[in-house]
Amino acid sequence: MLKSYQDTLDWMFSKLPMYQRVGKAAYKPGLESMLHLDAYLGKPHQLFKSIHVGGTNGKGSTSHLIASVLESSGYKVGLYTSPHLLDFRERIKINGIQIEKEEVIRFIDHHKAYFEAHKTSFFEMTVGLAFTYFNTNKVDYAVVEVGLGGRLDATNVITPVLSVITNIGLDHMDFLGTTRPEIAAEKAGIIKASVPVVIGEKEDETQRVFEQIAKRNTAPLLFAKPLDMKFETDLKGGYQEHNIRTALNALKQLSDQKVNSRTTRLGLKNVITNTGLQGRWQRISEKPEIVLDVGHNKEGLSLIMEQLNDLRYEELHIVLGFVKGKNVNELISLFPKEATFYLSSPNIERAYPLEILKEDLMKSQLKLNYFESVEDSFEYAKSKAALNDLVLVCGSTFVVAEVLSYLNYEKS
Repeated sequence: MLKSYQDTLDWMFSKLPMYQRVGKAAYKPGLESMLHLDAYLGKPHQLFKSIHVGGTNGKGSTSHLIASVLESSGYKVGLYTSPHLLDFRERIKINGIQIEKEEVIRFIDHHKAYFEAHKTSFFEMTVGLAFTYFNTNKVDYAVVEVGLGGRLDATNVITPVLSVITNIGLDHMDFLGTTRPEIAAEKAGIIKASVPVVIGEKEDETQRVFEQIAKRNTAPLLFAKPLDMKFETDLKGGYQEHNIRTALNALKQLSDQKVNSRTTRLGLKNVITNTGLQGRWQRISEKPEIVLDVGHNKEGLSLIMEQLNDLRYEELHIVLGFVKGKNVNELISLFPKEATFYLSSPNIERAYPLEILKEDLMKSQLKLNYFESVEDSFEYAKSKAALNDLVLVCGSTFVVAEVLSYLNYEKS
């Protein structure tokens, strides 16, 4: 019997592989196991309206934006996202409040025998927990973020009232394909029969893929249209304009009378307050300015670079770490050449090893410093930063998570 929340997490993380922790070895494509679990749990997702959000970049922010507007419109809103930064419970929220520890313990302990017998993956049991929790608490809507890909993702057992695909980038190519059309086809796997689908960015390479799959499913297809005005939001970072456009185009497709211009403005202004979103251009200090961002692939980091161009600072200090499978030379070349870099490996099995990082960047002419831990690299960057400098932490969700965890530990 699982007696505590920590016991439960230890069992989940150690007994069952988790993609975010170990990578490809934990990836379990196919829906057969999830469909079996879903039937065993009584198909809880059929008892609430859901909105399914996939894509390469921005799907987390877009999910939070949609959830915030729905909450501001008076709805009880479930939000399922991944991965988490500090606490597993961040993945499952209702109106911004994390699932209770007791609920996690109760669900896992009650179904533990099933999970062991059927070798249920970490991601599958987490999805099952989320859907069961949302159903038990009678949410009006659940905003469900795709974990990886779309077609074979565990969340794809739902039939939503709306599907959203933010954009397509070259990420997770060892799973999803090596070209944008191939990856688009996997992401488009969340398109369901007669369910409207909104695509955040219209691109020549992928447009035809979405059109064909939507037509095959007789699903109304909309490519997000430009907004006729700017909206105020508490999410910083110019790249959020893309996500706001996608979210507002999506919300219009709901034709929900409670979602109006007033509640939309209110929801966009209070995303962090309503949902607790962290790690998106999150400013934690002003002198020097310190910013955390979970951007980790070419498209995401390119948007961060655009944001840097709009800022004024004297020196730029970049705290970086990566996971395996990244082209580190390509990614680091996106940053300003005059920056000083502080590199380490996040404390997970899937991390890009420090020794290999040094070898791969051996010919780089950039100012590179290496450290044994993320905490050390962050502390050293802070010590070198003058009051008018900028310290940017990015490259991996896990690097940002470790900095946030370290800062929380410092405060306690």
